[in-house]
Amino acid sequence: MYNFFVNEGSRAGDIFTVTGADCNHIKNVLRMREGEQILVSEGGKSHLCEIESISEAAVTAKVLEENYRETELPVKIYLFQGLPKSDKMELIIQKAVELGVYEIVPVEMHRSVVKLDEKKKESRRARWQAIAESAAKQSKRNVIPTVCDVLSYKQAMEKARGMGLFLVPYENERGMAATKEALAKMARGMDIGILIGPEGGFEPKEIDLALEAGGECISLGARILRTETAAIASVAMCMLHAETEL
Repeated sequence: MYNFFVNEGSRAGDIFTVTGADCNHIKNVLRMREGEQILVSEGGKSHLCEIESISEAAVTAKVLEENYRETELPVKIYLFQGLPKSDKMELIIQKAVELGVYEIVPVEMHRSVVKLDEKKKESRRARWQAIAESAAKQSKRNVIPTVCDVLSYKQAMEKARGMGLFLVPYENERGMAATKEALAKMARGMDIGILIGPEGGFEPKEIDLALEAGGECISLGARILRTETAAIASVAMCMLHAETEL
């Protein structure tokens, strides 16, 4: 079943109105017809709807079942991702959204291979947000996760400070035991930060600053992971714990 996101104000009574690119997609790409069912997500909730009418400008759909499917995690995961090469960032965003991340924060770090000027930052962010939206639709999310503006490392640490749990996959002599203990601190409704280094890894000073901001070093196992693998593995571990233990 296809999922479409609408803005507040798109509902009147039990009727949603879908316009813009999604209207075109329903009509001309999917070639859907009146009577077919879709999911319409608005304000963090998804509703089962039936298409009532299709025109050039709008698709109207009647609500059949309110709050049809809850797909959001009981925690909010913020992925602080050290800037990797563009194609890797796109993969990370797509998979993190599918796994349930709430917000993706691109971070400029000392060993980042990619250096973006202000113009490129905005164009990249717009593309990354489009990828997040596409992934949210595909995975039947109730919300579209936000891809933030690219932050400096200092700005990122200020944002992470005060989160209920701030995880830093890095060297940890206690291995997965430390990871298990950190995940056990997770609680329903908590904001959880995950900090992932770029291809070149962390500078020692960056780890010091992360610990000062409340970070906890954890292990992702005995193997060395690429930045994109580390991001996906970290979010997946948090997703599994949240959905099985909370």
